Amino acid sequence: MSNLMNQEIPAPPRAAEFSELVRKRLEDVKTAGGTRETVTVDWNGQALHCEVIDCPIGSVFYNPGTHRIRAQRSHDPAKDAALAADPWRGGSQEYLQFLLQADPADPNRRDPDFDKLKESLDQFGQNDPGLITHQGILVNGNTRTAALRELGQQTMRVGVLPEWFTWDDINSVELALQLRRDHRRDYSYINRLLAMEEQAGLGRTPDAIAKEFRIRPSTYHQERWILATIREHISRSANGDVPGLRLVDFEDHQEKLKELHRAYEKLATVDPDRADVLKELRMAAIVMGFAKTDVRHIDESFRDRFLTRTMSPDFIGPTSEQAAVSVPGLGGVTLPGASSGVSAARLLTDKVLRAKAMASASSEVASDQDRKRAQDVFQEARQAFDQAIDTAGREARLKKRKQMAPARIADACADIDQSVVELVQARASRSLDEEALDEAVLKLRESLRKLAQQAGRGAATPGDGVAWLIEAVALETSG
Repeated sequence: MSNLMNQEIPAPPRAAEFSELVRKRLEDVKTAGGTRETVTVDWNGQALHCEVIDCPIGSVFYNPGTHRIRAQRSHDPAKDAALAADPWRGGSQEYLQFLLQADPADPNRRDPDFDKLKESLDQFGQNDPGLITHQGILVNGNTRTAALRELGQQTMRVGVLPEWFTWDDINSVELALQLRRDHRRDYSYINRLLAMEEQAGLGRTPDAIAKEFRIRPSTYHQERWILATIREHISRSANGDVPGLRLVDFEDHQEKLKELHRAYEKLATVDPDRADVLKELRMAAIVMGFAKTDVRHIDESFRDRFLTRTMSPDFIGPTSEQAAVSVPGLGGVTLPGASSGVSAARLLTDKVLRAKAMASASSEVASDQDRKRAQDVFQEARQAFDQAIDTAGREARLKKRKQMAPARIADACADIDQSVVELVQARASRSLDEEALDEAVLKLRESLRKLAQQAGRGAATPGDGVAWLIEAVALETSG
């Protein structure tokens, strides 16, 4: 995707004519008397008050560099290229309007939030002014403008930025407006990641960016890792003339990607190779659209323990062993090489990525036969993952059940320890309810009897703890 954010874009058509209209209306506002409406924006840490005017909707232009739909622009590569070449003509503005109405996760669908905004504007009118440059480029209010145009409105209220504003100033103001806590409609997840990347490209420090986005520095570094991982897998999904996956394809996977990062970082401190295997397998599952609860069942051993049972050997590749590397000049001495488990997991993920990209490609770049073959490969992989995840989930649930009884006893011990402290405090303050205590201890005795009865079943040689429990209950019963 071409980057329009870090360059000066040529002025739109009739810019001088529109600028003259703006000057006239600003002068009219000043000479009209009465209370003048302004919109306040944050510019380089300063409060900038912009006069509000009425302007014709048909004369303003959508901002080609807006953060709001930057990830979605890659939905149609041809139109994105045309937009980068000329953002004002040749259908570029129509493409921007289409994206402003589209679902961020699937631009082929109309966004329900857009229709809610349109309904609100129709019922209550425009509550807040938009924001434009002197040349008529929308800095804030792009989506509102699209909705107002659909409603057939002829004019809209807009604040006007200073005539000397550069594109860097425009981008800074737009971002500051978006990050206000009271902003009604947030950027989509990927567009927030891109905005952070842009700020880093301008030389801002991680701490400063984190503060501006109102997140912790650790969260900022997590988001940068996630975007880098997404970009890496997009690059790997491309195959010849067939374009790779798009940023928008990862729009709905925010929580899964965050959980992946946490699991990866935790494992990487112990075993980087196993962490890489985990990342590869989970990214494959994320691309295949598995739910967050399913992806959690995928760990670094998932391929060897579960996928080998459900996936064909040709697809899954060799088993996870380390390849030996011969050291020149040492008489045939070999050392362990990089884990082939990482390589095998990477090859598997690449097959999934490329199959997904090919199956989603247009008929202009891929034949129907190639797309059908890719779809079959993708479905084969997804079915194998589905079966393997199901098995892993059953084993996890069985393991949890096995651990449940000991965990509950441990919790009960903690409660008893706490009751000892509270018993001492109650006696010291002479507030202890002796009858209630006696009744609770009798319930404890009955519970221990039941526990001893069940713990002793099927245990030919019980451990010290269970043996003590059985003996204690037996002595209490015989006594």
